Amino acid sequence: MTTPETVVGEQAMRRAPLRRGSLTPPVLLGGLSVALIIAVIVAGASGAYPISPGEVIGSLLHVIGIDVGTRADTVGEDVLWEIRFPRVVLAVLVGASLGCAGAAMQGTFSNPLAEPGIIGVSAGAVVGAVAQIVMGFTFAGSTWSITLAAFIGGLVTVMLVYLGSRSNGKTEIVTLVLTGVAANAFAGALIGLLIFFSDDAQLRSITFWTLGSMAQATWAKVAVVMPVALLGVALACVHASKLDLLALGERPARHLGVDVERLRVTMLVIVAVLTAAAVAVSGIILFVGLVIPHLIRMVSGPRHQLLLPASALAGAVILVVADTVARTIAAPSELPLGVLTALIGAPFFLWQLRRTRAQQGGWA
Repeated sequence: MTTPETVVGEQAMRRAPLRRGSLTPPVLLGGLSVALIIAVIVAGASGAYPISPGEVIGSLLHVIGIDVGTRADTVGEDVLWEIRFPRVVLAVLVGASLGCAGAAMQGTFSNPLAEPGIIGVSAGAVVGAVAQIVMGFTFAGSTWSITLAAFIGGLVTVMLVYLGSRSNGKTEIVTLVLTGVAANAFAGALIGLLIFFSDDAQLRSITFWTLGSMAQATWAKVAVVMPVALLGVALACVHASKLDLLALGERPARHLGVDVERLRVTMLVIVAVLTAAAVAVSGIILFVGLVIPHLIRMVSGPRHQLLLPASALAGAVILVVADTVARTIAAPSELPLGVLTALIGAPFFLWQLRRTRAQQGGWA
């Protein structure tokens, strides 16, 4: 419900000047969109079967009804549309989901070190997937059982974490985080137990979920994830102005008409759905939700009306690039995508941790 106080608060946030040296919204969003287009073209052209960037562009233009440029041969077209493009589009959707979820999580917790996995959604999704692999139960056909088990596992874990952190009708952030830590630890123990009882064939399948990969991308998975990702990002952006007011503090936000508890519950659901959908098709991909929002804040400032869509675009760019590197740097073998993002994200996390501590003058 919009109140005069909310309107005043939102107008004040809109009138707030951008930080010195920051990029304007059109420049940042336009630049990220161009970078994403370039990344998609390069990803389509990269691989064992030679396809030039011009042929990739020609093939894409042909699909939208513009017959300009040179297209790949028959084999090349099959490689593009049956192997590479499903993988590229899925990387775009997963990266956008994780990037936006990370920015929303940090805004909801008012903590720059928060990331989607902190509430247990990623670990819960992997528990669901690994349990289906080891136990072999099916409820949606053999193709979709693992994906749905992962999605359900992530959402159930978040629900349990949320219910376990509520007290007197409120959700305390510290309790929520600690409950999420406990849920992650318990999920890790369950994963280890299930791996202990698995055979060699099952272990190879489990590796996909614990290390992360886009290798199992199909158009069917794209069709399932796309509406969830687009709707989740759109809903997060709808609440951007309220997250800006929440950044002022809980008490000022309440005075400006924000229902803080309802906002946090709503954002937790959005983050959980975005993350669970991403993990259900790609496995655990670490640090994307943590690193991307920080990179965007460095160039645009903290306003969520720009931060959320820019984080989605940047997440898509980074994951398309990372997936292209993962499948080409050690060809014909493929480097696990989650390993690559962790190798880059972990040092960044340590640097950001020290930087935040220095800015706050220590935490002791």
